[in-house]
Amino acid sequence: MQKVLIANRGEIAVRVIRACKEMGLSTVAVHSKADEDSLHVHLADESVCIGPAQSALSYLSIPNILSAVELSGADAVHPGYGFLSENAKFARMCASHGVTFIGPKPDTIALLGDKIQARALAQKQNVPMLPGSEGELEDLHAARKIAEKIDFPLIIKAAAGGGGRGMKIVRQASELENAFLTATSEAKAAFGNGAVFIERYCENPRHIEIQIAADTHGNAVAFGERDCTIQRRHQKLVEEAPSPVISEEERKFLQGAAIRLVQAADYSSVGTVEFLYDTDRREFYFMEVNTRIQVEHPVTEIVTDTDLIKIQINIAKGEKLPLTQKEVQIRGHAMECRINAEDPKTFAPWPGLIEDYHAPGGPGVRMDSMIYGGYRVPQHYDSMIAKLITFGANREEARLRMLRCLDELKIEGIRTNAAFYKQLLQQPDFIENNYTTGFLTKWKPTFD
Repeated sequence: MQKVLIANRGEIAVRVIRACKEMGLSTVAVHSKADEDSLHVHLADESVCIGPAQSALSYLSIPNILSAVELSGADAVHPGYGFLSENAKFARMCASHGVTFIGPKPDTIALLGDKIQARALAQKQNVPMLPGSEGELEDLHAARKIAEKIDFPLIIKAAAGGGGRGMKIVRQASELENAFLTATSEAKAAFGNGAVFIERYCENPRHIEIQIAADTHGNAVAFGERDCTIQRRHQKLVEEAPSPVISEEERKFLQGAAIRLVQAADYSSVGTVEFLYDTDRREFYFMEVNTRIQVEHPVTEIVTDTDLIKIQINIAKGEKLPLTQKEVQIRGHAMECRINAEDPKTFAPWPGLIEDYHAPGGPGVRMDSMIYGGYRVPQHYDSMIAKLITFGANREEARLRMLRCLDELKIEGIRTNAAFYKQLLQQPDFIENNYTTGFLTKWKPTFD
């Protein structure tokens, strides 16, 4: 592997380019016409325009990206997260063109990307999960039979995709028909696959995920957990490592379950196994496997002193993992806030020209961003423009450091959600870890 094409944009493209350069690898940035002045384009050794602003005609266009691979002479592709990162067809086509896909095998992506198949595999490996349908729901009649068995509330989920699309909570029998029809329709429109399944709905959980890495030599390690409970409409906003609510015994239990599952799936890359944590019952339930690097990977890197992107690239090169499970050590506490270009009052996207930018600094501070003074945030993509990460000897130090950094952060010309985080991190329930995934449906910030 000598030249890596990054099939993505924004801060993750910048992150991968930096890791590649530190490994002595040449880099190729791809970009849409709307991203000609993006930071990842400036930092890469070379760049290729792959189409107009629309994602479907650029970052999601497999032919355009493979043409850029051929044009640039890249011998590897890093997909980042989002876009084509969990697309088995794209991984197969990279292989058919003699290009290394920096991620799991195509068959593994396909297996774990289908939530019904992933549930079946998890069940075989004794990974705890919520009761529900064993396969795809054939029709409304089948949905009613399962509902009678597991009782309400329940949740209907799309077998493919994520992000809350094709997902409907059903609290009583009279809501089932409309929810089933809506979920299947949404799943078909969003993912081209209308298959859905049912689970019992966990009312007030925490969201806990285990970061894993597995190589092609049969080795796998778990790097501890992240707590991603603070969410809005199933989109994570604050992530922490380690979780402030689980014990060392529970951590080891989850790590073992995650490793069993990924090894059964013949996994070889970095990835994340996600769980719901019922704090009342103190029980964990399997959700899904993300077969890519996660947005929130920096908090794990900081508390374990590792570089997950470099590990991911080395796995793709056929190398063994650089450490064993016993060598994984967690120290201190890390916290990440996703900085979005949006109105903090309404959460509406707020693209535009960044007139001035100052990133916070000092001990225990990391800023992964895609912005600079004079950069124009385009309107065509996700609104996340940066990730602010702080590290402390404990959670309270990380929290106070984050508040200090939010005060230092200056992004002039557009609106961001930094003011939202300033209020959130000072809420008593947040400070005392007294919250679940529904926290932001009950608490709202106040602005003058």
